[in-house]
Amino acid sequence: VLSGCGVYDGTEIHEASAVLVHLSRGGAEVQMYAPDVPQMHVIDHSKGQPAGGESRNVLVESARIARGKISSLAKLTTADHDAVIFPGGFGAAKNLSTFAVDGKDCKVNREVERVLKDFHKAGKPIGLCCISPVLAAKVLSGAEVTVGHEEEEGGKWPYAGTAGAIKELGAKHCVKEVTISFPAHVDTKNKVVTTPAFMCETALHHIFDGIGAMVKNVLKLTGK
Repeated sequence: VLSGCGVYDGTEIHEASAVLVHLSRGGAEVQMYAPDVPQMHVIDHSKGQPAGGESRNVLVESARIARGKISSLAKLTTADHDAVIFPGGFGAAKNLSTFAVDGKDCKVNREVERVLKDFHKAGKPIGLCCISPVLAAKVLSGAEVTVGHEEEEGGKWPYAGTAGAIKELGAKHCVKEVTISFPAHVDTKNKVVTTPAFMCETALHHIFDGIGAMVKNVLKLTGK
C-alpha cells in the first residue's frame, strides 16, 4: 500500500523498492494499491519546503513507483491476498493518516483502517516499516511495533519521539536496531511485523537488509 511518491510527502521510494525486491526474491505475487485522495500537500524535495499552489493525487503519484500497475485502495480485499505491507515515508503520516499534524490524536484514512482491521481479523500478516507502524498502533489495540530507538542518540535516531506517541496510542514499542541480527520485530499474536528502516540515519544497505527481514517474516507468517 503506497502513499504517494517521495519521502517528504509520500512513499519513501527506496523502502518501496526494497519491499518489492525482497517480495520478488521470496517468490510472492504483488499487487499495489493507494488511496484515491489528494495529498496533504506537495513538497519540493530539492528544498524540503512546501511547493505553493500545487496539488497532487496520492493514487496518481503512487503509480510512478508501481510503473502504472496500481489500483485504488478501495478495491483491496483480504480474500484476494495473503498479506499486506505498508512502506514508510511521510505519506504514511500525512496521506494515510494525520499523524504528522495530530500525533497521538491522529485519524487514519478510512480505507487504510478498513484494510488493517480486515487483515487482522482474518489472521493475515501485516508488514510495516519506518513511520508506518503508527498506523497499526492507532488501529490495532495492543499491537507490538518498533520504530527503532526511543532516544535520538546524537541524531542517529532523529524521529525517536515517535516511540512515545506509539505508547500513548496504547501500543507496545519494542526497541530494535537496524544494523544487526533480527532488525525486525514480530508480534506473533497480532501477526504484525515492523522494522525501523529510515527512522535511523545509517547506510542504505542496512535499511535494505532490515526491510528484507520484515518481508521474510511476513511471508513466513502466511504459511505458504
